[in-house]
Amino acid sequence: MLWTQWPLSWITTRSSLRKAQDTADMIIVFTDRDSLEGNRQLLEPRLDAALRDSFSRGQFLGKSGETSVLSTLGLIPEKYALFVGCNKAPYSTKALREAAGGLGQRLLEYQIKKAVLVVPAGLSEFMAEKDYGLASSEIMEGLLLGLYRRNSRSLAGRNQSSLEQIEFIVDEKTDIDQWNEGLLRGYRQGNAVCYARELTNEPANLLTPDRLAEEARSLAIQYGLNYRIYDEKEAAIEGMGGLLAVGQGSVNPPRMIVIHHRGLPDSKATLGIIGKGVTFDTGGISIKNAAGMEEMISDMGGAAAIMGVMRAIGEWKPAINVVAVIPAAENMPSGSAFKPGDVIRTYSGKTVEVLNTDAEGRIVLADGLTTAIRQGATKLIDVATLTGAVMHALGDLTTGAFTNEETMLQSLLQSARRSGEYVWPLPTHPEYKSLLKSDVADMKNHGGTWAGAIAGAMFVGAFAEEHPWIHLDIGGTTWMWSDRGFESKGGTGVMVRTLLEYIRSESSGED
Repeated sequence: MLWTQWPLSWITTRSSLRKAQDTADMIIVFTDRDSLEGNRQLLEPRLDAALRDSFSRGQFLGKSGETSVLSTLGLIPEKYALFVGCNKAPYSTKALREAAGGLGQRLLEYQIKKAVLVVPAGLSEFMAEKDYGLASSEIMEGLLLGLYRRNSRSLAGRNQSSLEQIEFIVDEKTDIDQWNEGLLRGYRQGNAVCYARELTNEPANLLTPDRLAEEARSLAIQYGLNYRIYDEKEAAIEGMGGLLAVGQGSVNPPRMIVIHHRGLPDSKATLGIIGKGVTFDTGGISIKNAAGMEEMISDMGGAAAIMGVMRAIGEWKPAINVVAVIPAAENMPSGSAFKPGDVIRTYSGKTVEVLNTDAEGRIVLADGLTTAIRQGATKLIDVATLTGAVMHALGDLTTGAFTNEETMLQSLLQSARRSGEYVWPLPTHPEYKSLLKSDVADMKNHGGTWAGAIAGAMFVGAFAEEHPWIHLDIGGTTWMWSDRGFESKGGTGVMVRTLLEYIRSESSGED
């Protein structure tokens, strides 16, 4: 597999039981503005004085994600002290994740092998109100995301973390069982997001549809999940005309990937999660501009999110049935490519008039939704870099959500809020269907200038066949052109956290 997992171990120790000889390379202390303005001891008097001098100069203000590293000069056993800002009024899961992400960046920068994190009393009070496991999960997840850097195939290689162990020092009130359960959940979830980011960042010459299918096969085998991969010949026998049309211009043939998790084998209820897997999108005959086209390695960001989710499910084994479907293809211009004016018969039997070959994602998703339904899905969620138009409405921070089932969407929006990912609902009024009316087919694949994200969603939703369905358009959120906070540029792994929270809320048992 492209991404194994962070080789990280952790222990949790009550402050009263920690021995003086238990040392690390770096000690980590969370702090906030109130603590910096007051006289409460943070770590060691002379180190505290140096930190407060930095505060008075405006160099470290204790904001979430801010960090300050001091060499301890032998004043304490650890070589470095890392002070991490975390807003206190009030603590929030978002603040914890940002703080942990900031400390992850510094652990990477200083190539720390062993660290100790002192959980502050104020955080313990917050956790007692909420959930110790919720807090520790956010800390572990943020830490892993802060450590992640995109793989480099230069001679220098990736800037890889050296962190091997982290010790958490908690007070007597902390429920250690909850705390440790949360750490494990955060570790699984953080690794799942990093895996999705790694897949999204992979160059398209190394991650073809067939290579993505082999990655899915490896994942399924590793976690004991049932799978099936349809090659181009099997897809033709099945009648997957949408997938085949999009992929026919490439020397790298398409694949339809199916992975099953049967957590409730006696139940027919099955969540279908479908991820657009266009491993590179030139736009085909309706070719894109050259500037920025290299980012189109991320056009399989939806597939990457689904793979990340299935990885976490494989480790977690929730009590829910899930079928993951990834229609994988490469959209290339050639003498054999599909063309504007073509009429395609999709797997569902519906026909599509092609107006624009750069609106190909919705065509592969059409066959993806039909595959999920035929594999037993009773509810559907698709994740796709479907449109650039969604960015005109929501920018690059928020994912657009569309649905035919409001109750289901509200549940997913709650999951997004818990995960810290931004999702915003957009309309699917039936009148929008007129945008896709065709004179020669059941529908056309492009709705014109206006309401582009909505038209794309309406097209995909036509293949849900009355099943409850949510479409998540990550066209603006799957890729960052520059670092943002503690997260490095490149693929984001967006929607992994939201989907895992949704599955957790839907499953009949907790991890």
